[in-house]
Amino acid sequence: MRAPRLTRAPEPPPRWRAHAAWAAGIAATGAAWYAAGSLAHRREQRHGYALRGPEIEVGSPDFLRAAEALTSAPISGGNRLDVLVNGDRIFPVFLDTIRAARSTVNLTTYVYWRGDIAHEMAGCLADKAREGVAVNVILDAVGAAKMERELLERLRDAGVRVALFRPPKPYALTRLNNRTHRKVLVADGRVGMIGGVGIAEEWTGDAHDPDHWRDTHVRVEGPVVRGLQGAFAENWLEATGDVLVGDDYLPDIEPLEDGGPMQLVRSRSTVGDTNVEALYFLAIACARRTLDLTAAYFAPRPAFVDALCDAAGERGVRTRILVPGRHMDKPVIRVAGRAEYERLLSAGVELYEYAPTMLHAKTLCIDGAWSSIGSVNFDNRSFQQNDEATLCVQSERVAAELTEAFERDLRVSEPFSPERWRRRPWHRRVTEQALKLARREL
Repeated sequence: MRAPRLTRAPEPPPRWRAHAAWAAGIAATGAAWYAAGSLAHRREQRHGYALRGPEIEVGSPDFLRAAEALTSAPISGGNRLDVLVNGDRIFPVFLDTIRAARSTVNLTTYVYWRGDIAHEMAGCLADKAREGVAVNVILDAVGAAKMERELLERLRDAGVRVALFRPPKPYALTRLNNRTHRKVLVADGRVGMIGGVGIAEEWTGDAHDPDHWRDTHVRVEGPVVRGLQGAFAENWLEATGDVLVGDDYLPDIEPLEDGGPMQLVRSRSTVGDTNVEALYFLAIACARRTLDLTAAYFAPRPAFVDALCDAAGERGVRTRILVPGRHMDKPVIRVAGRAEYERLLSAGVELYEYAPTMLHAKTLCIDGAWSSIGSVNFDNRSFQQNDEATLCVQSERVAAELTEAFERDLRVSEPFSPERWRRRPWHRRVTEQALKLARREL
């Protein structure tokens, strides 16, 4: 009997071949994904926006009127807010706002995962329901998939009405990609909170290590809270069929004497321009001195790359963009966004990647006079696919607080120069361009 022949194991392919095969696979997938889109928007063909008319400043009444006309979101005066940075400051205010409610609590969130804060939040909501407060909770069925079943049962047993938003259905697969990404809390129709924070262990602490994320939220009072209530009520109507009416949900709110103008802009998935998309372009186009963008997920379409380059290169606006670094939870989006770094850097845009942990905040601050804080990321998923909400504030004080937080973040972030970026390895360039094709779905 012939002995089995021993053969030498094949040597692994050279490193460059492995990189090439990986990049080629991503390119093929991205191209197929991109080609599958039957309703490509005009901006995919680099047809962007143009601002017609005289120059206006974001701190002017003209800007507020333009924002109102574009988005159909009313401007209201007499509002005030508190800026809250990171979980150590956000969650105590969040829980106190719920505990102070006397008639209604409405909460919608994309993320409800695990950890002590998930249990503490559920206990707080359950306690209010047992007190006789009407507690309504919307959980995105995809975003909150990690939530413990025990917590759902605990909420419902206490009398909390919990609705899952767009649970996956075999007959509605085309809607699976359209989620509610809104993060809104409203108590008694008078006090609201909005921002980027999800309910999970990752958002606790003070961004002190890679396991605890950096985020921004705000607490707001005044007539604009009705807009936050509307953002909740819109999703609640779809999820339950119930229309929320009456003083417990929509009280008459008098303007606060020391308050200022604000606007709650919300948008839903569509083929055309969404409200937040139009709003962001308007704000960028009106920038004259400074533009500070914090984007948890940055994968802009050509039209927004053009707008940012025009601001920095043609108008001389100091344009600074802060995005997550190596601790990003979705590295594919990081790579896709990096495909635009060279063009942005060449136009004079300053780019920074946050180093300590995952950066999840979503803020835009322009000319030290106007700001946006909410759930909106700088990518197509926020601009076209998800239900989103952002609070817009015309206030030098609020802009100053956000700018102070932004500059603290820059001190622990990695800056990029055009020269350094051009020296990156070729395989990264190929991967960036491949993923750039799929950015409509990122």
